[in-house]
Amino acid sequence: MNTEMPLLEVKHLTAYISTPKGEMRPVQDVSFSVGKGEIVALVGESGSGKTVTCLSIVGLNARVIKYRPESSILFEGRDLLKLSEKALRRIRGKEIGMIFQDPMSSLNPVRPIGQQIAESIVIHQGISYSKAKRQVLEMLHRVGISDAERRINDFPHQLSGGMRQRVMIAAALACNPKLLIADEPTTALDVTIQAQILDLLRELQRETKISILLITHDLGVVAEVADRVIVMYCGKIVEKGDVKQIFENPLHPYTRGLMDSVPPLYGPLQERLKTIPGVVPNLQELPQGCRFSNRCSFAAQQCFAKEPELKKHPLGNLVSCWYPLG
Repeated sequence: MNTEMPLLEVKHLTAYISTPKGEMRPVQDVSFSVGKGEIVALVGESGSGKTVTCLSIVGLNARVIKYRPESSILFEGRDLLKLSEKALRRIRGKEIGMIFQDPMSSLNPVRPIGQQIAESIVIHQGISYSKAKRQVLEMLHRVGISDAERRINDFPHQLSGGMRQRVMIAAALACNPKLLIADEPTTALDVTIQAQILDLLRELQRETKISILLITHDLGVVAEVADRVIVMYCGKIVEKGDVKQIFENPLHPYTRGLMDSVPPLYGPLQERLKTIPGVVPNLQELPQGCRFSNRCSFAAQQCFAKEPELKKHPLGNLVSCWYPLG
């Protein structure tokens, strides 16, 4: 058994926002870990709490979101929720890198990309831009941008979508962080470029042994790169386990619904793709009992009365369901 301390350990994370209508909890009692050199995928529809969870790790939503006292986010044993903003700045970029979903809105449109990649190097290593430039060129070559000596002075609008995403990856990895958080890194790209970016992330992960927390709703991406999968719905974890177990034996009806909605790669196509009926409910108007009960075709009376706990199933996965599939 591997007894090594996880690089990242999220424990009972409950985030809340105070509103005129009362307290809203975009994330509730979420616990998971990311081991050293591991790729863990957070999966779910928009509104499931994936991005809030990951922004909480790097403290980028502290102005609007508060946390329950039992919440903790341990990074190499340090509780990030208890650190000051100054202490978090020393960790962001240097020890934890982040790739945001839309590079065009994340990159500064009026600064050359070379300066933006060099920013964390200059801050964390205390060197000038001219000295950091060599490292920037190395990173641009590393992420597959040709003619880096010329491209280093380009502005974001002069690059294609795929190249902008490569610049985001270069910026996130510039200081060789231990953990990379990738928030939907391929969503805005066409399928060919998506494959290139995924290949790049896999290659960099193998080279550097970096840990990756991948946020996505694309199960194809998960199957390609992840070691473990965490399925979130409406702010809570409904299933988690090894990627092979999840794909071969999805136990929660929501997990099964996500998989059934993906077109098959092989075999005859169905007349219509399967869909999950309804939408993710408003966080202030949650159904009683299981949060997925009003969209679940397997729901019984107990599902509408009491919320199930996340428990280990004999097949190996942890699942929050009164009547797990098997």
